[in-house]
Amino acid sequence: MSRARNTGLFLALAAAWGTAFVAISAGLDHFPPVLFAALRYDIAGILMLVYAAYAVDDWYPTGRAEWAVVAVGATLLIAAYHAFLFVGQQHTTAAAAAILVSLSPVLTTGFARLLMPSDALSALGIVGVGLGLIGVAIISQPETGDLFAPDVIGKVLVFCAATAFALGSVLTRRIDAALPIETMEAWSMLGGALLMHLISLALREPIEPSAWTDPQALGALGYLAVVASALGFLLYFDLLERLGAVEINMVSYVAPIFTVIAGWLYLDEVVDAATLVGFLLIALGFVLVKRRAIRETLGRTRGEDSSTGTDD
Repeated sequence: MSRARNTGLFLALAAAWGTAFVAISAGLDHFPPVLFAALRYDIAGILMLVYAAYAVDDWYPTGRAEWAVVAVGATLLIAAYHAFLFVGQQHTTAAAAAILVSLSPVLTTGFARLLMPSDALSALGIVGVGLGLIGVAIISQPETGDLFAPDVIGKVLVFCAATAFALGSVLTRRIDAALPIETMEAWSMLGGALLMHLISLALREPIEPSAWTDPQALGALGYLAVVASALGFLLYFDLLERLGAVEINMVSYVAPIFTVIAGWLYLDEVVDAATLVGFLLIALGFVLVKRRAIRETLGRTRGEDSSTGTDD
C-alpha cells in the first residue's frame, strides 16, 4: 500500500507541476510576466508560512546562516527562476518550457561538481551533461534561421531559469544552516515575491484592469499559487522524505508528459520532433549523470519488495 500511495502522490505532483506551465501560458494572456510570477508567490508564500508555523518549531529564520540560505533561495530559486521562466514562456510553448526546465537536475549535478572539485564528474557524467546541453540546443534551434527570433530568445530565457534554479539548489545546500525546508521555502517565496515586485516596478509593467475580473486570469493565478505551488511543495516535502532526492528528481521527466497533454487539450499546442528529440537527450543525460544513484535506488527498492513480499 505504501508503494501505491507514493506512486499516486508522485503522479499527482508531476501533474500539478506539469500543468503549471499551461496555466502560466494561459495567465500570460492577461498579466505581465514578472508581476504575474510575483502575485503567484505572494499567495503561495503566505500559505507556506502558515503551514510552516503549524508543522515545524523553527518557522522563523534566526542567525546569519539561516537568513543567508533564505536570501539565496529568494534570489535564485524563486525570483530569478520565475522571472526568466515567465518572460521566456511568452515566446515559447508550455511543453518546450517544461522540457527545458527538466534540465535542472543535470545542471545541479554539474554545478555541484564545479563548486566542489574533490567530487569531480566521471567521463560518463561529463557526457551526460553534454547530452543535456545538446538537447537544449536542438529544442532552441530557430524556426526561421534567426538567432535573435523571439522563440529562440524565449527558450534561452527558460534555459537561464533552469540554470538559476540549479545554481540556487547547490548554493542552498552548501550553506551550513539547520533550517527546516518548509521554513526556507516559505520565506524564500515571500522574499522572491518582493524582489519580483521590485523588478516589475522597474520594468513599469502595464496591467489591464480587466485581468482582475477575468475568470481565466484569476483561475490561472489561483491554480499556480494554490495547486502548483502550495499544494505541490507539500507533496514534494512528503515524497522527498519517503523517496529521497534521486527518485523525486524524476518528477522533472514525468511532468512534461502532463504539460504536453494539457497544452494540447487547452492551448492546442503540438510538440514538434525537435522538442521530442531534445527531451530524450536531456532525459538520457540525467540517467548518465545520476546512474550510480539510480542503480543504488533501484537495488534498494528491489530489496524492500523482496523483504515485504509485495510488488505494490
